[in-house]
Amino acid sequence: MERENERELAAAAFKAFLMRNSTKTNRNLYDHLVGLLTKVMDERPENAVDVIEDMSLDLKRMALQEKQDTLRDTPTSSTALLLAEQQKSLFSRGGVDDGDHEDELAESPLQDVAELAFFFEQAGVGLGREETQRIFLALKQLVDTHRVQRCRFWGKMLGLESNYFVAEVEFREGEGEEEEGIEETPEDEEKEEEAREALNETEIIDAADPPPKSTYKPPPAVPREENRTGVNKFTYFVCKEPGLPWVRLPLVSPAQITAARQIRKFFTGRLDAPVVSYPPFPGNEANYLRAQIARISAGTHISPLGFYQLEENEGEDEGPQDTIEENPEFEGIHVNEMTEPLNLWVHHVQHILPQGRCEWVNLTKKSKDDLDEDAEEEEQEEEPDEPEPEVGPPLLTPLSEDAMINDTPPWSIRMSSNLIPQFAIAVLRSNRWPGAHAFAYGKKFGNIYIGWGSKYLGKAYTPPKPPQPQSEYPTGPEITEALDPTVEEEQALKEALEEETAALEETEELEDDEEDED
Repeated sequence: MERENERELAAAAFKAFLMRNSTKTNRNLYDHLVGLLTKVMDERPENAVDVIEDMSLDLKRMALQEKQDTLRDTPTSSTALLLAEQQKSLFSRGGVDDGDHEDELAESPLQDVAELAFFFEQAGVGLGREETQRIFLALKQLVDTHRVQRCRFWGKMLGLESNYFVAEVEFREGEGEEEEGIEETPEDEEKEEEAREALNETEIIDAADPPPKSTYKPPPAVPREENRTGVNKFTYFVCKEPGLPWVRLPLVSPAQITAARQIRKFFTGRLDAPVVSYPPFPGNEANYLRAQIARISAGTHISPLGFYQLEENEGEDEGPQDTIEENPEFEGIHVNEMTEPLNLWVHHVQHILPQGRCEWVNLTKKSKDDLDEDAEEEEQEEEPDEPEPEVGPPLLTPLSEDAMINDTPPWSIRMSSNLIPQFAIAVLRSNRWPGAHAFAYGKKFGNIYIGWGSKYLGKAYTPPKPPQPQSEYPTGPEITEALDPTVEEEQALKEALEEETAALEETEELEDDEEDED
């Protein structure tokens, strides 16, 4: 009994020794051994006796606090690491069965970006295989999250801070119609209330002393083309890097296209960035990006002659046709023929008129309400003459009819390889929009844009001059301030008026006497 008590006392004393905290790390050997044995039991490494020292060192590193850590520095997460973590979701299938996966491949609206990159790589155009694969997976993610009918890689728009990867999407019937609205914040509501109060105050002041009415009438605004028509035929999504969220661009208006034609701006990479320019652009960078995409698509999206054909619409003979469809009888054109004349290439996107629309609209036509209001007015102005409708080149117009850029041809055409011409492809490069390329090989063709979104003018760019300032008020004797006349001038004017009145009376008396004699 005495020996057992001695052993218990010795064990208690040894345990107390093991639980004595260190003066450097404030930890004790007992807790360290318990944690080490627990780690060995959980991991069960091979040759544990050989790695026990490393496991003990790792356990100490994990237990050290950041302020006391002198063994290694805490690594900071770099931008590349954060982007890699966001792109990790692109490489997961999400637990899709093989049968469902085959159905998705058969019915997928996704474009084969790998095949597109293969052909453009022969032409010396592309983004690299690694980046192309990420774009392919990002487009797959976009197709999985939206019910689209067709999706293709439009191109890459370069920016100062970051770039934009653009996807062209065509939604199915009945979907994708609504636009994303902007939620009003409490600050916006407060500003609206302040504006209403200020407006009420001005109305009270105007009621007491009404200001003169302005005769200026602003020109009528050109209406925007509806979704799935004209410049808004397709919907575009952009992202800064593959794996980051896709952002839907808004519809474009004629005023934005008209202003984009008069300015030249680099993209910053921030969709909410303001566009500071003259003439002022009606919108932010997202609207300017959408306008440039529409302009580039209308000028550089081309295809071999005969690949598309105009759709036959029964009962709609008036006006130009704006819809095309693939020609099932197209058999392809040989590469040697595609690289010689430009009349074997055609535009398959509608031309944008100077009005900013693909289909011209007459702004002089008034609705019934406007006509009723004009009829009620006492003084009716003469109706303006009917303007001549704007007409552009129709769909499937050959590239040979494109205008020259001073002395520069609008397109440069070549073969991808002169050494092995039997396996080469036909490559076109746009000189009007640097960065736009197209290829054709047999029954396949493709379009891509990789550039800064600026048009080549053929001359130095000069910003437009501001217009002449409008006159503040009309000049005339009733408005122009004059000096008061002197007493002599008033007396002379009074005498002149009296003489004029007397002469008029004499002439009237003479006329009356002559009538009596007759």
